[in-house]
Amino acid sequence: MQNILLRADIRIDGDRRWDISVHNDQFYARVLRLSSLRLGESYMDGWWDCPVLDQFFFRILSADIDRNGAWKWRSVLRHLVATICNRQTRSRAKRGAEQHYDLGNELYKNMLDHRMVYTCARWAYASNLREAQEAKLDFVCRKLALQPGMTMLYIGCGWGSLARFTAEKYGARVVGITLSRQQMQLAQEACEGLPVEIRLQDYRDVIGTFDRVASLGMFEHVGYKNYRRFFEVAHRSLCRGSFLFFSTIGTNRSVRATDPGSTNTSSRTPISLRLPRSVQPS
Repeated sequence: MQNILLRADIRIDGDRRWDISVHNDQFYARVLRLSSLRLGESYMDGWWDCPVLDQFFFRILSADIDRNGAWKWRSVLRHLVATICNRQTRSRAKRGAEQHYDLGNELYKNMLDHRMVYTCARWAYASNLREAQEAKLDFVCRKLALQPGMTMLYIGCGWGSLARFTAEKYGARVVGITLSRQQMQLAQEACEGLPVEIRLQDYRDVIGTFDRVASLGMFEHVGYKNYRRFFEVAHRSLCRGSFLFFSTIGTNRSVRATDPGSTNTSSRTPISLRLPRSVQPS
């Protein structure tokens, strides 16, 4: 472990602010087994400490030590499994949503804005989180060129933030889908009285066509083996002449599996894509 950390200029029991102090010798085996996930969990358990965590993680990430040495074989194994197996079947996707989002709506109410938006905000002309998230929702609606009476499919609707906004501000009729029962219940409450239907449904089971399709921050859960299927579903759901607004977290390198300690593998780079109905998915 010391040899690995030295690549990031970090010492065990050193005297610099980014060095770590180990309080439990089981820390080494635990972290080497599952890297970043166990690194965070062992910190919460008090097995190690660091005076300045931001400098510690900056050095870890800058040195790319998760792609080298003792941890590298686990990355290779995850890559092989993701290539051979579909890790996001309907049953696994449902279980993942329950484990991630059905922890309780109060948890997310305490960390999100008043609309419960769980994707990146737009801060260009905003002075607080509420304004920044509403600016993002309005940006999406303007990109979609929404008009009153249009229908929109919202894949991965979360707690209904975009569904409510489009119905209130643009007069659209929205169908939102999620795999989280608690998300569905809160979204239904938030959209009560509006032309919004919230369904507990897998995106692969969507039937029908819509004037617009939107997906914000859901694609990260789709899985490598389902990329083509996702866009085929979005494509078949579009009326002729309509298009999709698509936003996700991207990276400059191709990956097929994510680190078990995170939901993504790179910096948060939002990508927006307009897909004309006439364009066939490839």
